Amino acid sequence: MAEKTEVLDLRPMPPFERHEKIFKVWDKMKAGQTLQIINDHDPRPLRYQFMVEYKDKFDWQYVQSGPKDWIVDIKRTAD
Repeated sequence: MAEKTEVLDLRPMPPFERHEKIFKVWDKMKAGQTLQIINDHDPRPLRYQFMVEYKDKFDWQYVQSGPKDWIVDIKRTAD
């Protein structure tokens, strides 16, 4: 069975709405699924938030690191 990847393009969203949207999608995901985000800046603060709230429950992989867009795969490793 193929792992499900949810793609979320954050670029057209106002910055203040982005984290809320990400966590709404994330909370519905199951272990083994991946959330791919596309952003207009390095989402490093988001990674720190994941490290605090979801420690040992995700893998973070940069697919593209700028200069215009950042693409990150965030895989849920545990429910």
